[in-house]
Amino acid sequence: MAIKNIKTTPRDFFIHLLVFAALYASVVSFLALLFAYINVLFPDNLGFYGNNSTEIIGPSSVLIVIFPVFILVSWILGKDLFLYPEKREMKFRKWLIYFTLFAAAITIIVDLISLVSSFYHGELTTRFLLKVMAILLVATGVFWFYFWDLKRTERATNKPKILAWISSMIVLGAIVAGFFIVGTPAQQRARRFDERRVSDLQVIQNQLVNYWIQKEELPEEIDELSKDKLSGFVLPIDPETEENYEYTKLTAFSFELCATFKTESKNNNEQNYGFHKSDLLTPPLRLIPDQFNLWTHGSGRTCFERSIDPELYKKQP
Repeated sequence: MAIKNIKTTPRDFFIHLLVFAALYASVVSFLALLFAYINVLFPDNLGFYGNNSTEIIGPSSVLIVIFPVFILVSWILGKDLFLYPEKREMKFRKWLIYFTLFAAAITIIVDLISLVSSFYHGELTTRFLLKVMAILLVATGVFWFYFWDLKRTERATNKPKILAWISSMIVLGAIVAGFFIVGTPAQQRARRFDERRVSDLQVIQNQLVNYWIQKEELPEEIDELSKDKLSGFVLPIDPETEENYEYTKLTAFSFELCATFKTESKNNNEQNYGFHKSDLLTPPLRLIPDQFNLWTHGSGRTCFERSIDPELYKKQP
């Protein structure tokens, strides 16, 4: 027989609220991480191509912090309910569980509706089906566990511990998988340095074009770009070595910019600026396809040779 009028103490309120808040955050972050992996493995040519590293790092960061909090507080709550089983009848606890069951049930229903709707629209792609299955499995798992927890009467059972270990292994595996896609923190830092180098070289290139337009010649030395104090141009330097980038005047109309990179970029523009190569053939960009890989570089010293068309870049009267 259930004990009535169980009072909710501030401690009970805090622990239960923290458990369910951490649960919701963990589920959302885990699904976002799975979606990011699916986007990487099954890219959609009709979709927007953002930075995959950002899509993976964000959810992974949340999971690394929130999921251990969820496991720890759930363990504390489990011990408390074992010592005081009457607390299972607290109204606040049941409200949270029923809300979670409601959210999981609605998620499953909406997921199935989306699946049927997409079938009629002919959009059953592999990535869509994988995302639907991910949502369905996670929502069903949450619904099943809390429905079982709400109805169970035995005090001692190893099932929550087993489920905690299984879910921990799954989440840990999902987080570790991200290192194979975005790299380790050291690799990420090296990639950010290289992105800065590419950005600096682009700035220098633009300034060289402006120099040509104004004087109809290329500078002999790169330091000449910053001699005009009125323009306020500050010559970028390498973020690690703090030395000038290499510049060489090849001919009257061509030059070369060089930098030493730490990582290899197979397609730097697509990776950093969020668009797909096929976009270059459609308005409003209409760029030459070869321009897409203007800043592709390998690991080590890489040089970029540029030529100025004197008919294209003319000084305006």
